[in-house]
Amino acid sequence: MSTAREPLREATKGERTRAAILDEALRLVSKAGLDGLTIGTLAEATGLSKSGLFAHFGSREDLLLAVLDHGQRQFTDVVLKPALAKPRGVPRLRAMFSHWLDWTESAELPGGCPMIGGAAEFDDKPGPVRDTLAAGQRAWIETLKRAVRQALDEGQLARDTDPEQLVFELFGIALVVHHHRRLLGNSKARARALAALERLLASRQ
Repeated sequence: MSTAREPLREATKGERTRAAILDEALRLVSKAGLDGLTIGTLAEATGLSKSGLFAHFGSREDLLLAVLDHGQRQFTDVVLKPALAKPRGVPRLRAMFSHWLDWTESAELPGGCPMIGGAAEFDDKPGPVRDTLAAGQRAWIETLKRAVRQALDEGQLARDTDPEQLVFELFGIALVVHHHRRLLGNSKARARALAALERLLASRQ
């Protein structure tokens, strides 16, 4: 078996076009929510025809699911991958949280995290969109819990630390940041969130 690394495949023109469409769709969802995204609004924003968009996405639901998948991939690139370069345990957990805040403040997301907004819109609307949102949130929670367990393995947190409780509180801090910054215009929300993280970690050391 060859050990030579396979060259990266260059994206086709169709794949690049689809990615650019989804980038714009994600920005629209960030500002107007998933309910505000339709083939029509996306056609207006991109200058493409509705028939052209239907060639990429067969229905509005397919479009919403594609946008959520695109958002999850971007979240992985912006938040998770850089954090995994940090040492296991608390340093990695801190990086995950900090990059998570970066994601919600990104200029590419003018209205904040589309998944947080989507969760509020679809929390009581059964169906594939809600299922996809919930699956993404559960996966992120499990990733954070894994980082907490690694911190326990490294002896960086008290042995009686409950990973599920700690991540529940971390998630609460992140949601409050989104609320205070987006709705209340609190410019110190990020600094307060980081201070809350440090107090939470200090209480478990």
